[in-house]
Amino acid sequence: MVEQDDARPGVSRRAILGWAGAAAAVGIAGAGGVAAGRASSPATGAPTGASRVYPFTGAHQAGIVTPAQDRLHFATWDLTTTSRDDVIDLLRRWTTAAARLTQGLPAGEFDPGAGPYDSPPDDTGEAADLAASGLTLTFGFGGSLFSTADGTDRFGLAARRPAALADLPHFPGDQLEAARTGGDLAVQACADDPQVAVHAIRNLSRLAFGTAAIRWSQLGYGRTSSTSTAQRTPRNLFGFKDGTANLMAEEPEQAEEHLWVAADDDAAGGASGGGDTAWMTGGSYLVARRIRMTVETWDRSSLREQEQIVGRTKGEGAPLSGGTEHTDPDFAAGGRGGEPLIPIDSHVRLAHPSSNGGARMLRRGYNYTDGSDGLGRLDAGLFFLAYVRDPRTQYTPMQTALARDDAMSEYLRHTGSGLWAVPPGVPEGATMGTPDGAFVGQGLFT
Repeated sequence: MVEQDDARPGVSRRAILGWAGAAAAVGIAGAGGVAAGRASSPATGAPTGASRVYPFTGAHQAGIVTPAQDRLHFATWDLTTTSRDDVIDLLRRWTTAAARLTQGLPAGEFDPGAGPYDSPPDDTGEAADLAASGLTLTFGFGGSLFSTADGTDRFGLAARRPAALADLPHFPGDQLEAARTGGDLAVQACADDPQVAVHAIRNLSRLAFGTAAIRWSQLGYGRTSSTSTAQRTPRNLFGFKDGTANLMAEEPEQAEEHLWVAADDDAAGGASGGGDTAWMTGGSYLVARRIRMTVETWDRSSLREQEQIVGRTKGEGAPLSGGTEHTDPDFAAGGRGGEPLIPIDSHVRLAHPSSNGGARMLRRGYNYTDGSDGLGRLDAGLFFLAYVRDPRTQYTPMQTALARDDAMSEYLRHTGSGLWAVPPGVPEGATMGTPDGAFVGQGLFT
């Protein structure tokens, strides 16, 4: 569903490795280090297709305002170590690998078929012949990294937990599965080739062996939101266009207001009652929800009922008050009998910024299909991903209203959930891959 404006064939990772200028792709430094290079902005003038490459470094992590790719592999980890130094070492190794993988290079110094013969390869190799495919890797820290449910401060970070990282409440109708909820660390891998995204998560998991273990993961396909005005609005598994009013990369002033954490956002201190949370300045908060859609029941509903539930037409995606897809909904417009044209319990009305104090989110959701259950029903739906400046004011009130009043809730089952603090990006020009090199989230541990 991603628009492909560049039909040129992709350049393989193996070919990149053969170029004399390969080191320049990520700026290989001496002693195995990696220096951050500069590339074109993901929001303007970036190539598309398999040849697309996004910079890993910058003021913000890639994979947020980056034009949404077509495929997702999302994963969370639980730390199995009690050593703060082990966590820092893992984040350093992950950062170095991510800087390479996003540029179409193998995860480690050596090609998958090279290196010491009696040691495991530096890279698992299944993406050796594939291009970078616009891969982005976005890292987040869960509340359990700061303190466990019983209040244990494993890594001396409790005082630096932002108040905005408070656990999400139990929303009406939640059917959350513990095995699909939470996690100390989270990584969002997005790419236009599913194998590239899976390869990235696989290699990060390999590097985490002995320090962290996968808690849960989710594959996604067919993005359900656009993050750039250059992208066509996609459809969800109910067949409706989704995310028309999404926050876009081309709205920097809106992003400053609704997306990026400011220096004084948590001036009152962390969730523990005090501490420095300035390390989140320039970051964001990621909400993930695995939402199963009861598609069999939906498919037996009339077109009229479907459109009344959504509040938009199924074909054009226009609000029921009239116009085209991008026409602002007129919630005051009435029809015959004085009933509003857009029902008061419709999804569009309840999710609209005007119903939520003007709050907006940047959504990067994906469809998912995970086979069928024991009754022969599809386990399919939406893997909702949204980035916000403060989940307490932007996500929680909206989801509370949707869970309580949205007519669509009858067809939805929330089975997985999580909230993570996504720190700012690694600065351009920073050196990575050395014992004292830069890493994602470094400000938290400094």
